[in-house]
Amino acid sequence: MHGPDGQHFKEHIMSNVTVIGAQWGDEGKGKIVDWLASRADIVVRFQGGHNAGHTLVVGDQTYKLSLLPSGLVRGKMGVIGNGVVVDPEALLAEIDRVTAQGLEVTPRTLRIAENVPLILPVHGAIDRAREAARGDRKIGTTGRGIGPAYEDKVARRAIRLCDLAEPETLDWKLDELLLHHNTLLAGLGSETFTKDALLAHLNALAPRVLPFMDTVWELLDDSSRAGRKILFEGAQAVMLDVDHGTYPFVTSSNTIAANAATGSGVGPGTVGFVLGIAKAYSTRVGEGPFPSELHDEMGRTLGERGHEFGTVTGRPRRCGWFDAMLVRRAVRVGGVNGLALTKLDVLDGIPELRICTGYELDGEEIRHFPSAPAAQARVKPVYETLEGWSGTTYGARSWADLPAQAIKYVRRIEELVEAPVTLLSTSPERDDTILMRDPFEN
Repeated sequence: MHGPDGQHFKEHIMSNVTVIGAQWGDEGKGKIVDWLASRADIVVRFQGGHNAGHTLVVGDQTYKLSLLPSGLVRGKMGVIGNGVVVDPEALLAEIDRVTAQGLEVTPRTLRIAENVPLILPVHGAIDRAREAARGDRKIGTTGRGIGPAYEDKVARRAIRLCDLAEPETLDWKLDELLLHHNTLLAGLGSETFTKDALLAHLNALAPRVLPFMDTVWELLDDSSRAGRKILFEGAQAVMLDVDHGTYPFVTSSNTIAANAATGSGVGPGTVGFVLGIAKAYSTRVGEGPFPSELHDEMGRTLGERGHEFGTVTGRPRRCGWFDAMLVRRAVRVGGVNGLALTKLDVLDGIPELRICTGYELDGEEIRHFPSAPAAQARVKPVYETLEGWSGTTYGARSWADLPAQAIKYVRRIEELVEAPVTLLSTSPERDDTILMRDPFEN
């Protein structure tokens, strides 16, 4: 765009922020998004489903969100973009739960893209049956139907939110969907579904979910032109990206910042400043390779101190040292402009720390983590050892409050991942944050 108006529009676009995970998820994005939401006008979810979760601690309330954008906790408008797959039953249950905690979730505060694909009970059944059939080769899905729903989207047989307003469309689309899924379920020895049952299920939910439906791409475009700040909230993380993660042990969507545009219906320049979230160590839930994983007492110590359990699954997280190689890759493919480093306080008092700075494969040094699963399983980490600190970083709100060795640890991470740490989180509390650069001030 040219002229004064175009320049004004461009400046406001550049003040947007996109938050993505830079490891395997569970990096503490909820707190960071909640903290940033106070500076935003709109918070947008652009991918994933209710297989991801954010935990927000606000005063004496703890909110566990899976589908709802975190900004709702701060009274900001929440938007669920077209890149999300929505289980309407799970969504309504989550709305009821947070409403009981005092949040206002109405069509005034929450808008859902009319073209979001829906997760149906048949998707969860397929997900669980296939995972059981894999036996020892299971992927570690949550069994909530996210993957099968994305498959239906790509195969052009998805039921979308807008279909709930058209009973005649819904009728024949369910015929096509069940022709596929019932064949699979029967082959896996599982119970099949009837169209009448699914139709009744969706018709019962429609009056409650349709009021939230909106043309989200237009809403966001109008908001950008009006100078409103948008925060795009990613789920999962780069190393779970279906293209760039540790395939096949990944999620079923693209988690990188580029998908914030596709998954919400805006232009690529709208994503603004990309903030990657990473823990000061590494964790992973479920199956898949994890080069720096610790199977010893130190791994258990990190898990206990960090209260490492999946927000959605409740499964204990696998823990290990910070992997600078994988985070550097996430920085590059994710387009990360700055890092938010969380849970530094978990490392307090550990006399000796390690950072994975490289890999070996069959005795040879390699530059990148391989894509082939068999090679991934044989990778050995190369570590650099750093001195720990005896003081505490817990609750620190300025660099002056940090022990010298903690500062050295953070600076070394910056050098290795080739990105600045722009935000440092030192406890679950929202205000225990050290800000080097406000991502909204580009």
